[in-house]
Amino acid sequence: MATLVCRIDKQSKLAYSRNISFLLKLVHFRRMAFLRIFYFICLLDLILRQGNAEPVEDKRALLDFVSQFSHTRPLNWNENSSVCTNWTGVTCNENKSRVIAVRLPGIGFHGAIPPNTISRLSALQVVSLRSNFIRGSFPSDFSKLKNLSVIYLQFNNLSGSLPDFSVWKNLTIVNLSNNHFKGSIPFSISNLTELAGLNLANNSLSGEIPDVEFPRLQQLNLSNNKLKGTVPNSLQRFPMSAFLGNNISFGNYPHLSPVLPPSSKPSSKSKKHGGLRGTALLGISIAVGVLALLAFGFLMFVCFSRSRDEDGFSGKLQKGGMSPEKEVSRNQDANNKLVFFEGCNYAFDLEDLLRASAEVLGKGTFGTAYKAILEDASTVVVKRLKDVAVGKRDFEQHMEIVGSLKHDNVVELKAYYYSKDEKLMVYNYYSQGSLSSLLHGKRGEDRVALDWDSRLKIAQGAARGIARIHAENGGKMVHGNIKSSNIFVNSKQYGCVSDLGLAMIMSSLALPISRASGYRAPEVTDTRKAAQPSDIYSFGVVLLELLTGKSPILTTGGDEIVHLVRWVHSVVREEWTAEVFDLELMRYPNIEEEMVEMLQIAMACVARMPDQRPRISDVVKMIENVRQPDMENRPPPDESQAESGTTPPSVLEQKHSL
Repeated sequence: MATLVCRIDKQSKLAYSRNISFLLKLVHFRRMAFLRIFYFICLLDLILRQGNAEPVEDKRALLDFVSQFSHTRPLNWNENSSVCTNWTGVTCNENKSRVIAVRLPGIGFHGAIPPNTISRLSALQVVSLRSNFIRGSFPSDFSKLKNLSVIYLQFNNLSGSLPDFSVWKNLTIVNLSNNHFKGSIPFSISNLTELAGLNLANNSLSGEIPDVEFPRLQQLNLSNNKLKGTVPNSLQRFPMSAFLGNNISFGNYPHLSPVLPPSSKPSSKSKKHGGLRGTALLGISIAVGVLALLAFGFLMFVCFSRSRDEDGFSGKLQKGGMSPEKEVSRNQDANNKLVFFEGCNYAFDLEDLLRASAEVLGKGTFGTAYKAILEDASTVVVKRLKDVAVGKRDFEQHMEIVGSLKHDNVVELKAYYYSKDEKLMVYNYYSQGSLSSLLHGKRGEDRVALDWDSRLKIAQGAARGIARIHAENGGKMVHGNIKSSNIFVNSKQYGCVSDLGLAMIMSSLALPISRASGYRAPEVTDTRKAAQPSDIYSFGVVLLELLTGKSPILTTGGDEIVHLVRWVHSVVREEWTAEVFDLELMRYPNIEEEMVEMLQIAMACVARMPDQRPRISDVVKMIENVRQPDMENRPPPDESQAESGTTPPSVLEQKHSL
């Protein structure tokens, strides 16, 4: 019995021991699994943190750069914002760990580039500081930027010798044109085997052009320097315009070899005279050929020098874009730069605008408007003015007045450009387009009608914008060209007024029978002398457009031209007010009283005598009082009425005497 008990006890101890061992192993396994999971989570967190981390060192380098470099335009760079997502002109790599591009053209940098700032961005691939006022020599510490592929430093005041190009292996585009570089072109440039574009034009470079093979070079400009000798064989595939303005001989240049007619033996009878005539003809042919080629070369040079591309090489904007009748010459007007207003964080200059993908938005009274999509995908509107009647000083003073006006319902002027041949204005782009396009564009089955609520908000916003304009300059500012194509819809769906004050600086315009003339008050005979009451008249025509859906100039069945104001007067005189309103509005119930009230406001604005028109501050109040408090949540439009084209009887049966 004792033996049995002892044996059972040993078996129990053994089983217990095995269980304990199993439990310890189980705990150990679970602990290891837990640790593995814990380590995995930490590693994943580290990876995610690394992927979303700010490039701290690059950010500090850029802050040092901008704090030590005087500039006239403000930059939105600060420690509390993301360098990769918020900073103007800065581009990071995909995981936002390094800065790879800095583009700050036309910022107004003055002085020398601060050392040990930009050069700390070791991953930098693109640097663009063109169109500034940078002086001094080419930054020697840029040699640390081994990954550089693009350098844009044109249109500055850099001097001294060109850099040693052997330190960069990946350069594809180098533009150092329009500076004051001296000395020879270093042979180290031969190391740039990836070079696709080189522009050293308009400097003071001397010596001979090195005979270097550039297998990938597509664009070259060495014009207007002090180079001498001949064009190397390796570069003779480029046009003469690439070398004009130097002390270069074109004696063996392939483009100068004239094609001569096959020689013919003169007859023995007239050998003397025939030989003389042949020599003379040959000389004349050569002279004409050379002159023609020189003329062609000069023409090519002019086109070349008036470059539109960011890298400064020849080329024009694509067809349908902002291609001007007279090309802008940056060489002739190198000191004229885009002028930006305070608070504008765009990073572009004239070169960007002229090379941007552009489309014509419309041709107006004072010029043509273009939609320009810039390299960084931002979109702006560029107004190209015509017939400006004032000089540079008066133009700039007027732009300062316009640019200082900030209001939610006034399209803000971001920048302007003035030269002898070109005057440009830059605005924000409004994706919904103008009121004119919303009202009159695409009238068909696929058209999305502009409902009454939208029209009312557009009228309210535009009135507030005009009120702000009239309050400017001591209460004397006049818009001078109010029309539906100059009213846009902002992000809050309110009207926003554009193109203010241009009438004051333009040549006086004739009064043709056109859509624009339908907005002009009867007393306006000189568009430069428009007054605030004439703005009220023009805005009254816009209100009539909103109500009727018709253009300011109407053509009747007999090709008779009738002004919208006269047509509305005639209809109201017959007391059939309902016929005035746009049929697209007839599908919306319970808006009759509001439309009639708005019609009364419009008719007051288009009163024939200026002193009978209300002030814009009163117009704002009247429009804001149109909306009935109990109509804020009006029912949706009656679809059956919309489909049948009928209108509510309550409207058609009304006879209002205005």
